[in-house]
Amino acid sequence: MDSGGNSLPSGADGVKRKVSYFYDPEVGNYYYGQGHPMKPHRIRMTHALLAHYGLLQHMQVLKPFPARDRDLCRFHADDYVSFLRSITPETQQDQLRQLKRFNVGEDCPVFDGLYSFCQTYAGGSVGGSVKLNHGLCDIAVNWAGGLHHAKKCEASGFCYVNDIVLAILELLKKHERVLYVDIDIHHGDGVEEAFYTTDRVMTVSFHKFGDYFPGTGDVRDIGYGKGKYYSLNVPLDDGIDDESYHCLFKPIIGKVMEVFRPGAVVLQCGADSLSGDRLGCFNLSIKGHAECVRFMRSFNVPLLLLGGGGYTIRNVARCWCYETGVALGVEVDDKMPQHEYYEYFGPDYTLHVAPSNMENKNSRQLLDDIRAMLLENLSKLQHAPSVQFQERPPDTELPEADEDQDDGDKRWDGHSDMEVDDERKPLSSRVKREVELEPKDLEGQKGNEENARDFNTVADEMLEELRSALDIFDVPVDEPSVKIEQENVYKPAN
Repeated sequence: MDSGGNSLPSGADGVKRKVSYFYDPEVGNYYYGQGHPMKPHRIRMTHALLAHYGLLQHMQVLKPFPARDRDLCRFHADDYVSFLRSITPETQQDQLRQLKRFNVGEDCPVFDGLYSFCQTYAGGSVGGSVKLNHGLCDIAVNWAGGLHHAKKCEASGFCYVNDIVLAILELLKKHERVLYVDIDIHHGDGVEEAFYTTDRVMTVSFHKFGDYFPGTGDVRDIGYGKGKYYSLNVPLDDGIDDESYHCLFKPIIGKVMEVFRPGAVVLQCGADSLSGDRLGCFNLSIKGHAECVRFMRSFNVPLLLLGGGGYTIRNVARCWCYETGVALGVEVDDKMPQHEYYEYFGPDYTLHVAPSNMENKNSRQLLDDIRAMLLENLSKLQHAPSVQFQERPPDTELPEADEDQDDGDKRWDGHSDMEVDDERKPLSSRVKREVELEPKDLEGQKGNEENARDFNTVADEMLEELRSALDIFDVPVDEPSVKIEQENVYKPAN
């Protein structure tokens, strides 16, 4: 199994990286409902900034291939996925028992196009993993992803499908070990829970702890069984600033990289840890938040960057735009270019915002104690745990639609993300469409399913250890996790 990147250099961090960026122009149309803090529109605002700063021309811009039922069922329960596919605002009153069972309705409301939204953001994250697995990029970015609270059988914390778990499972096909790092202000509970008993995935979460959603993530939660010491939790208090944050982040992650030696890293970049977030209580600057991205990038390991929380949407767009520049190795100007959402960023119209003067309740002694405890836990790890060598199923091919391919090598001119919307009928502000598997889709899958049976046994052997440890695979691994359409598979860029 490969444990390193395809084209990542070992030299200075300033070397450019090949970046694949996933974006669906319709994602900003999904609407959780009036007054709900989660606003997918922030993804469109981020994209507009990337376009007008000229960053899109430095990346491969891809439209994600929507995840299908069977892809989502690699982690989620069949009946839960079926429920998400069928529920609509018009039918929810007839399914009250199901709504309660799957924790859908309040924090996680039913809205028009819900299942399509899940397919889109999950497709981008899994697509990023496939690109990394094939060595077609060094860093993959999906700002619509990072919904880390979703569980196997229920929605939680504005999250319906756990795209991160699905992306990590894809990476595990290629890499012996995968590291997950979470800098959202909320604990990455759904991802930690999924991999709590395995040593092939290490999860590290930096989060607010104490009378705060989801209420998990104590420093004493360290994993179980084979996964003992492979879950790290960094509980923080209100007002943490850049300096305090990095005095924990850098030594802990540095030690993790030394001891665990992951073949790939997934970094969840939730922007609700920024100063001034609508639901947050930390005091990080955008540069301080992005320093975590820069630090992870410096290890020259295949890296998947995902979004997550973030509820002051103008700052979310600022942050993820700047962090895309960090991924590319491009420093962007503080002065913001004119674009369609320019008025959101007044009165200063700058990319960076100053942190507030709120009190930092994280004492130096507290931080020192947390760091010492976690480094002690890391010292108990077996260096770079290995898995028995075995055959693995063929790599997944993901036929994403490349936004560049219609024009050959021509890149977007960056004037507006609405250019893509012109090619497709835009959805209304409240998306309404039924998502069902058509008979023709089922026919197209028959050949793939027959081919998949040929490596059924190999796939089962490869994932047997993970299945027994995690108890998350309810369905047999009897087909590729994504539809194989050979004619659409991307070739490495020249």
